[in-house]
Amino acid sequence: MNLDRLLNEIIPYRMQAVDTLILATRLATRWPHPPPLEIHVDGKLQVEGNLYAFTNPAIEVGLVHCRALLEFLGLAANKSGRIVNIDRRRSSDIGIEHFSTASGDLSMVNPETALSRYGGGKEEAEKALLAVFQITNKGIAHVTEDIKDNPDHRRLIEIASLGVPSLVVSYLYTPLGLPAPNYKLTHRVREN
Repeated sequence: MNLDRLLNEIIPYRMQAVDTLILATRLATRWPHPPPLEIHVDGKLQVEGNLYAFTNPAIEVGLVHCRALLEFLGLAANKSGRIVNIDRRRSSDIGIEHFSTASGDLSMVNPETALSRYGGGKEEAEKALLAVFQITNKGIAHVTEDIKDNPDHRRLIEIASLGVPSLVVSYLYTPLGLPAPNYKLTHRVREN
């Protein structure tokens, strides 16, 4: 894998998917039933359906990319329900430790350090990151209904998805002396 391509294309793409996850989660829970949706391309109607045509795949893909970024940083969930460092990578895996600065290789992000970066406390942060691993392992097939039925999952997904791109910037781009990639999705807030 070309590390420049990873830095400039793949990781920003994954970060944008996580940012889209936040929007999709908020939209999916805003209405009791999915309202109609129209997608216009170049000013012309191309797709008709309901909101779930956007939110369901955006949430599912965003969760997968969120998990991939956590694993890239060297973070995983263990069987006892804790965030830990990945024991060992496959030979084809590329992680943060494949990047280096003048002072040496970057390291996997320490779980305690990552959890301390969240404003709501370490316990809540760990629950949020664990939710990403748990949902991508078992619940992805019905995640939209799950976040509507279980507001705690929505909250945890949002906590994780707001923090993961920040961790990537802090522990990858900043040490490499690079600006944060432009990954934020532009959208309009509706009043009603």
